[in-house]
Amino acid sequence: MLQITKAQKEYELLDSGEGEKLERFGAFVLRRPDPQALWKKNLSPKEWADASASFVRDENNGKWNLKKGVPKSWDIEFGGLKLKISPTPFKHTGLFPEQLSNWQWVEDLIKTQNPKPKTHNLKTKVSILNLFGYTGGATLSAASAGAQVCHVDASKSAISWGRENAELSGLSQQPVRWILDDAFAFVKKELRRGKKYDGIIMDPPSFGHGPDGRMWRIEDDFVAFVEECKKLLSDKPLFFLISGYASGYSSVAYKQNISDLLSKFGGTLEDGELAIEESKSGRLLPCGIFAHWQR
Repeated sequence: MLQITKAQKEYELLDSGEGEKLERFGAFVLRRPDPQALWKKNLSPKEWADASASFVRDENNGKWNLKKGVPKSWDIEFGGLKLKISPTPFKHTGLFPEQLSNWQWVEDLIKTQNPKPKTHNLKTKVSILNLFGYTGGATLSAASAGAQVCHVDASKSAISWGRENAELSGLSQQPVRWILDDAFAFVKKELRRGKKYDGIIMDPPSFGHGPDGRMWRIEDDFVAFVEECKKLLSDKPLFFLISGYASGYSSVAYKQNISDLLSKFGGTLEDGELAIEESKSGRLLPCGIFAHWQR
């Protein structure tokens, strides 16, 4: 299964190739590395050189070269949300556009359970746990559909960024818990507290550090982590979604970690790739994998 993000009003993939991609975020065009782009570029060298900002690496570090007049951050509309874009030292921007199809999938499932998303009766709301939640795109998309969401990330700056996005999107009053914690440690705490969730979202990195210095390595921690997360599902859960980019694994590996949910709850199980379509040529840039179960 292939899930594709197409050009949006304020986001598009203009071109890719030779280890780079050229994207427009609102009024600004960004040029940055992408190892998946193993083909020739379509646009001219001049069009690439005209980018508003370019990410460059030396032997030890990476940095953005911003042209005159390019701000350190700006806002765009994407996926029904208003989000802050800010080029970071790790070549990211605060938005992974390929996740749009996952956001929409989650939104649609929540809306089937919460036909009146403006209600503030938490007892009737779908309860979602978003692990490794980054700057909150999936969290705010779920909240806008009527869910109460627990957003967990080990980065203080990501949590702050998520809160900013909530404010920009007019969702700061929605029932979202912003939790600064190591994802694995938080899951164990929730199990001890007897907490349950109707849906779980996770986008685990290949490696990382929690705020307490704990190391995460996907090859060591992923299987046990997913097993613990499944224990947090409610008696009649709605979904379980896993996505990833830099892990180097097949979506089949993710799918097989949640395949037992079929025998326990019924439903359907799917997996596949995430991609972004170039707005000018229609070529697809692979951007990660996913697996999801729904009841």
